[in-house]
Amino acid sequence: MRVGLVSPYSFDVPGGVQLHVRDLAEYLIGHGHYVEVLAPAEPDTVLPPYVVSAGSALPVPYNGSVARLTFGPVTSARVARWIEGGRFDVLHVHEPISPSVSMLAMWAADGPLVATFHTSNTKSRALLAAGPMLQPGLEKVMGRIAVSSEARRFVRRHIGGDAVVIPNGVYVDKFATAPIDARWQGTQERPTIAFLGRIEEPRKGLHVLLDAMPQLLAAHPGLRLLVAGPGDPKEVLEGRPEQVVRACEFLGPISDAEKQSFLRSVDIYVAPNTGGESFGIILVEAMSAGVAVVASDIPAFRAVLDDGWAGALFANEHADELADVVLELLAVPADRGLRAEQGSRRARRFDWSRVAADVVSVYETVCAGAPATSAASEVRPLRWWRSRA
Repeated sequence: MRVGLVSPYSFDVPGGVQLHVRDLAEYLIGHGHYVEVLAPAEPDTVLPPYVVSAGSALPVPYNGSVARLTFGPVTSARVARWIEGGRFDVLHVHEPISPSVSMLAMWAADGPLVATFHTSNTKSRALLAAGPMLQPGLEKVMGRIAVSSEARRFVRRHIGGDAVVIPNGVYVDKFATAPIDARWQGTQERPTIAFLGRIEEPRKGLHVLLDAMPQLLAAHPGLRLLVAGPGDPKEVLEGRPEQVVRACEFLGPISDAEKQSFLRSVDIYVAPNTGGESFGIILVEAMSAGVAVVASDIPAFRAVLDDGWAGALFANEHADELADVVLELLAVPADRGLRAEQGSRRARRFDWSRVAADVVSVYETVCAGAPATSAASEVRPLRWWRSRA
């Protein structure tokens, strides 16, 4: 099968949607499918061989964060040429309502079209305003996927119609077998707790975890908080007690391999996100690595953690309760091990071997229901834009 995948967000900056698209592409390629990905990217970005750049992107406030998107007539023409040249059996756009290449691809599509909705943002004023413009493209969509029940509710409430829930995928074994790194491994005297995300983005909740640190350090003076991800530590540490500042170690952005070892090595992974999440891929990655997870009790995280069976939950934005939960797990290693074991078992539900099979089933369904065309699937896609600025 020839599959065209479209990411609205730039491949210059890592993010959940980009990683989902990349991993899905690589799984499909590894199982004999021909796949191309279209995504924004800067000219000097080193891209995987299956990724085609849709051009440079600009930072735009979107869905409670800042996304790098590209839009406009030049991009529209490029998207249309890519689709025409690709002769794809199925076109799969991600976040089709975002003002970027996914929306443009949806408009240009002429054949089997699948859309995956990642967002659960309930702030829909912009969506309501853009509704008439989006509708012609959305009417072309033959298969709708939502990555979670939260995302499905968003589709039903704000888009109309329904969607099948297929979660984000993780290569579980890559995390489960990653080497433990002594730099991040905790001891009884110096346990390690971890956070990974954009440290200055309020909804990622690092400020909640930092608020809990005095209570944690009172019980465990040697505790270390390892923070991985982009951002300026000075912004989040300003005004914090000196003992909290000393306990924090900022690693900056880390590679995929480093992330796998990072999660395998720490004692507890904390996800203090305050909202705006439709899934929780970092929870699945941590569970896959065999680390006990502590997460805020928001709907998306509760669903991933199976109502607290696969990880411990605390009341959203309650730093005192976060500290209590972490201290309980540090005090009883057997309980921490049980949480980690149950998390590992739960993570298997999200392995790409299961997730991709469900996605391919959607592809097969929409292709079977599409009208026959005379397009020859063996025609190779045009790549004229690869050599242009």
